[in-house]
Amino acid sequence: MGFFEKLKAGLKKTKDSMMSKIERLLGSFTKIDEDLFEELEETLIMCDIGVNTSVAICEKLREQVKIKGITDPMEIKDLLKEIIIGMLGEDKPLDLSSKPSVVLVIGVNGAGKTTTIGKLAFSLHLQGKMVLVAAGDTFRAAAIDQLEVWTERAGCDLIKHKEGSDPAAVVFDALTAAKARNMDVVLCDTAGRLHNKKNLMNELKKISRIVHEQAEGCSLEVLLALDATTGQNAVSQAKLFNEACDITGIILTKLDGTAKGGIVITIAEELGIPVKLITVGEKIDDMQPFVARDFVNALFD
Repeated sequence: MGFFEKLKAGLKKTKDSMMSKIERLLGSFTKIDEDLFEELEETLIMCDIGVNTSVAICEKLREQVKIKGITDPMEIKDLLKEIIIGMLGEDKPLDLSSKPSVVLVIGVNGAGKTTTIGKLAFSLHLQGKMVLVAAGDTFRAAAIDQLEVWTERAGCDLIKHKEGSDPAAVVFDALTAAKARNMDVVLCDTAGRLHNKKNLMNELKKISRIVHEQAEGCSLEVLLALDATTGQNAVSQAKLFNEACDITGIILTKLDGTAKGGIVITIAEELGIPVKLITVGEKIDDMQPFVARDFVNALFD
């Protein structure tokens, strides 16, 4: 199955929920009027797109309908498609321009962070890159063990310490090893605790400082793993983590298990943080770069 077919299959729940509601709504109107826009706004909100983003979409629709002189409600669907693509913005792939490049993966426990790192390691390995993984979530022995299984499957090396060790020390050792082994990419797992934001911030800042000291001039990606099934809660998590560190991108996980895939639009519109990677299945090869037009085509086609 190709990337696009896998994406379409992964977005089936969102498509069946969101697009069926929109098509049913448009089919119930014979003309474009304010009632249509109000009901469309409500429908988008019900599809977990969020109030502010739904309002913004409908405002843009009103403008385009007026400019283009459209009168057939069914033609709104094509306008909606292009507006959403525009909101998602320019695709931004991972910056892996230096050697080594460093990728910190952050997120709450349960968001699929560890499995995501395994999938990313495998994807990079298939691209011919030498990948080293740092087991920086030292607060859970299960996280270290799980990451070890995934890195073995991905064909990549792992740097780990004992449970309870200093996460920054793990990252330090990983960067030192990466330079010695001439690795291309260092992927760093981090703890997923949110109960104490100050500790989380300090820990991430310490890890970031170690990265810059040990790999000066290296490209650094800080990727937040978000569980798509949590809908609007994912937006709240992103805001909280973005206060702790400068997030460069989002990895949206479990898109295949939710009807709330429209959350991608809210993240892009309200947070201005690009979605860089998505996972649409549980297999090791079920991660792919986020391409806005492909995503929207998979929803609308």
